Formats: sequence, C-alpha cells, structure tokens
Amino acid sequence: MIELMKRMTKRHVFYTLALVVFITAQVVLELTVPDYMSNITKLVNTKGSSLEEIFACGKMMILFSLLAFVCSIISKYYSSKLAASFSQHLRKEVFEKVESFSLEEMDRFSTASLITRSTNDCAQIQNIMSRGFNQLIRVPIMAGYALYKISTRYYQWMAFTAASVSLLVVLLIFLVIYAHPRFRKMQYYTDNINQVTRENMTGMRVVRAYNAEQYEEDKFDKANEEYTVNALKARRAMGLMQPVTKFVNNELNVGIYCIGAFLIAQSNSAEQLEIFSEMVVFSTYAARIVRAFMGLNMIFNMIPRASVSAERINEVLDTELSIHDGNIDAKLEESGCMEFKDVSFYYPEATTPALSHISFTANKGQTIAFIGSTGSGKSTIINLMMRFYDPSSGSIVVDGVDIKDYKQNNLREKMGYASQQAILFTGTIRSNISYAKKDIEEKVRRAVRIAQADDFVSHKEGDINAKITRGGTNVSGGQKQRLSVARAVYREPEFYLFDDTFSALDYKTDRILRKTLKEETAGITTFIVAQRIGTIKDADKILVLDEGKIVGEGTHQELMENCQIYKEIAYTQLSKEELA
Repeated sequence: MIELMKRMTKRHVFYTLALVVFITAQVVLELTVPDYMSNITKLVNTKGSSLEEIFACGKMMILFSLLAFVCSIISKYYSSKLAASFSQHLRKEVFEKVESFSLEEMDRFSTASLITRSTNDCAQIQNIMSRGFNQLIRVPIMAGYALYKISTRYYQWMAFTAASVSLLVVLLIFLVIYAHPRFRKMQYYTDNINQVTRENMTGMRVVRAYNAEQYEEDKFDKANEEYTVNALKARRAMGLMQPVTKFVNNELNVGIYCIGAFLIAQSNSAEQLEIFSEMVVFSTYAARIVRAFMGLNMIFNMIPRASVSAERINEVLDTELSIHDGNIDAKLEESGCMEFKDVSFYYPEATTPALSHISFTANKGQTIAFIGSTGSGKSTIINLMMRFYDPSSGSIVVDGVDIKDYKQNNLREKMGYASQQAILFTGTIRSNISYAKKDIEEKVRRAVRIAQADDFVSHKEGDINAKITRGGTNVSGGQKQRLSVARAVYREPEFYLFDDTFSALDYKTDRILRKTLKEETAGITTFIVAQRIGTIKDADKILVLDEGKIVGEGTHQELMENCQIYKEIAYTQLSKEELA
C-alpha cells in the first residue's frame, strides 16, 4: 500500500495534507467539548456561580461543535477528491502500462486478471481512500488525544480502561493473522470467476453447440463456491469486531461508573462533586477510545483487500518490459525492404524453438508468402515483424535499420496489419477503417472498394457510417476480414502484413481482392500467411515452413518441382489441372 502511495502527484499530496489538518482540527475540537461539560457541571453545583459563566461555557461548546461540524464537511470533501482523483490516476497508469506490454507480458497476466486489476482493484483503493483513509487518520489522533486527556485522571479508571482495551488489541492481532490471507485469496478467486465468465460469454456458440451449459455451470459453481467459502471465513472473523467492541464499550461504561461510585463513597462531600465531574469527563473520553477501535473495525475490514489490490496494481505497474524503444523516430527514406538474418525465437518458458535460423530477404514491391502446417511458425514471423516479440537470436532489418533501433510507434507506422481473427471496435464502418488516423471520406471509400467490401457496405443502413456493434457481432467473419484489409489499405503503409487474413473469403473474392490490391497499391511490399495454395500461388516468393524451419523457398512452380511438403499441401487442395 505504501508503495502505491508513492505514485501520488503533488495534487494528491495536497489533498492528503488538507485532510490531515481538518481531521486533526475536528478531533481536537470534539475532544475539547467534554472539558466544558465538566466546567458546567462544576459551575452548576458551585455556590456563587453566575448564569453568564454557565452560558459562556455553553457558547464555547456550541462554537466548538459547529467548528468540528465544518471541519468534518471539509475533510469529507477532500477525502472524496483524493479518492476519486487518485483512483482515476491509477486506472490511467494501469491502462497505459498495459498498452506498452508486449505479447510476452500479456501472456504473463490473463486478460481477466488485467481487467480485474484496472477495475475491481482500483475500486478497492478508491473505497479505502474515501472511507477508510479518513478513519485511518482520525483513529490514532482520537485515541492518542483521548489517552492524553485522561492520563492525569484517577489511576483506577486508567487501569480498568487499559485492561478493557487490551482485549480489543488481542482481537485486532488475531484478525490481522487470520483474515488478511483470506482477503488476499478473495482477489485470486475474483480473477477466477471473471475468467470463467469471460470464457463462457465469448465461447457461447461452442458451449451451446456441444450442449455444455451444465459443464460451464459446474465450472462457475466451483469458482463461485471457492470465493464464497473464503469470503465467509474472512467476513465471519471480521464480524467479531463490532459485537466485541460494543461489549467492551458497555462493560467499560459500567466499570467506570462502578469505580466512580466506590470513589465517591470513600471520599468526603467536598471531593464528591469533583469525582463525579471527573467521572463524566473520563467516561466520555473512554468512549472516544472505544469509538476509535470501532473505526479500526472499518479500517481492518478494508485494509486487507485494499493492500492486496495495491500489491496487484503495483505488480502490473512495476512489470519490466521485455521490449524497449530504440532511438530512431525520424521518418527515414522508405526502401520497402525487409531482411531476416538467422532469426530464432523461443516463446517464454518454451524448451523448443518456434523459429529456428530463419533467413530471407523481401525487396520493395514483392509479395512474400508463408505456408506450412499449423504450428510451423508462420504467424510467429508476422508477430516478430510487428515487434510484438523480439527474436531470441538473430536480427530483423527494415529499410537498412535493425527494428530494435526504431521507436515502436515509428516502426508500426510502416505496417498495414490484418489478422485472421479480425478485430472490430464499437463505432462505425468508417471509424474502424480510418482507425486512429485522420478521417478522410475519399480514402475510406477507396479502401472499401479495394478490399471488395462495397457489396455489403453499400447495403448497410448508413453506408460507411453504418454502426458496428461491440466485437463486430453484426457482420460476418468474411466481412470482418475485408474491413480489416480496408483498415490496412487506409494506412497507405510501406508493408502489408496479412496473417491468414483471407481464410474466411470465398475463392472468387479472395482472387479479386488480391488482384485489385496488387494493381492499386503497387510498390508496397506484401507478406501473406495462408493455408490455401490458391491464395499464394502468384506470390513472388513462397517460404515453406515446418517445425519452425524453412524447408522450401521459391515460386509456386519451383516448389512444385523441388519441395515435397509443398507438393503434398498443393495436391490435397487442388487438382492437377488447377495446378497446371
């Protein structure tokens, strides 16, 4: 929690200092009132006391109470400002940090966990700052000042108060030892519930197709049960605090008055009034001490979860990035050339390479295709080009510069990327195509035409301004891929990277799209990952991959003559007449 507090800005520090000042003032003002109560009691029972003296004390009580009320309002204001502002700051930091993650860091944290950390965990921090932080400052000040005020009173009362409070201290120690680990587990179980729920929602079609509703319900019930059992244990333990505190408060009041009665009985008439007055004041201050522990009840309910949330947020923010920016940010002369030099790559914690000693050169305007069995390393090559990962060994050179020397933003400005699992964002067709770029209608329509998306875009209500729902659920898989291609075209990049982007298209649309793309975007170096021979047949160079190695390289005709794996793939998809 302390580490997280170090992330406060100057504004948050100011809010915190203001909070401390006004809470301190409030507590001091509140604890001064009993002294005036004692004075009024003495004045009422003292002969010769005037009404003016009594009213003067009463006026000071009212004044201090009003000032305490004003301080309370101001402290609540700053508490709310601090909580809202700091949680907003944290959410922004977490989001920006995750934005800088490579796929390696994304693989380390599950999507469900990252969502929980940026929402639920930040909410826990906001909650303790808006409610618990106030008490965290108030409680020690109140307890300390109250102890100071009663320290000079009768030792019998002091001893009895100390014995009563010690019971609360023992209980607090027990709660720290027992409840804190369970609150830590609650965040883990929250991640688990989110994970199960997310998988069920995103995979609903498969769930229903396989009549797996009961199976998914059982998984959810297990996760929910684990969370519930753990939460019950923690809450039951924390639930002891309030009844025990109330018992101590009642027992303390009874004990103070019993001791007071004994002291009054043992004293002379001149001392009795003073003892009675002292008893009233002492009981008030003792009640404040117990009330401080009741405030601790709230704090100890929130601190365990908040501290765990703080650790989880810090874990994200302190994550060391595996990919760092280079120094090159100026726009270099674009040659359209890319070279892989003896590139090997291991996925994190993998024992076998996903790519092994990959070398090839792509010149400006060429179309380079990759084909091979599932898991052969085709998509991995594209991921390395985009610098989603860095090579384990070897180097990748773009326009004569190692990609590690580029700033990531500058490198990716050169790329027009479209994946097999086309991602669309909530908005319109137009906003998805011009994504993160200046919206120019003529460019959007050109990209739509090249991507062969005219046929369905023109029939949509609103044309290019037609709505795209969350996740693009209102368009088909083939339509998503064409819009994804249109987005790549709109960027007017130096390189096209199509990672099995045409897999959902029919053969006719696939052929026309690639023909139009080559004609209208001539000079752009294109990389195509494909499973279909028909998609890559006309490529300038085809690389055949098997178990992360290049086992064939050349044109379609050359590979048909000298690469057995390519021939086997070709004959399983096309007839001899089609291959001729």
